[in-house]
Amino acid sequence: MNKRLWIMALVIGIAAAAPAYARSMTLTTELSNYSGDGAYLAIYIADQAGAYQQTLWVAGRKSKYYRHLGGWARGSNLDSSEFDGRTGASVLKGRTLSTTVEIADNLIDAGYQILIDSSVEDKRDIRNDVSVPLTQANSAKAVRGRGYIKAFSFTL
Repeated sequence: MNKRLWIMALVIGIAAAAPAYARSMTLTTELSNYSGDGAYLAIYIADQAGAYQQTLWVAGRKSKYYRHLGGWARGSNLDSSEFDGRTGASVLKGRTLSTTVEIADNLIDAGYQILIDSSVEDKRDIRNDVSVPLTQANSAKAVRGRGYIKAFSFTL
């Protein structure tokens, strides 16, 4: 009995002393006034070499179009477990998408970057429409996109 109580106390003590390993991050993506339909977006984390690490958000509900989000599609292998629960409607031109996601603390200031691939029906697909280092210093700073995205920012 003594051994059980000691192990239980140890487990409770470790759990209580454990630091937070994740934090909320708000992603804000403003689309330009391009001509065409709503945009599909894949917002994800990549390492310094650009290799896919984790999906943050996918805008666009029809998964058959996800293959047009090139870098993300290749990195995630379009495995639904990579984006289940992290999807929403496509984003219309001139509109802003704002969403809050959880991110592991160890990804911040560790050489990772946030990438966004974008696609619009009957228009060209844009890999890395946005690329921004995932650092405290870049938090709340807007960056310009190379295609359909007018501005993107994240807030830690």
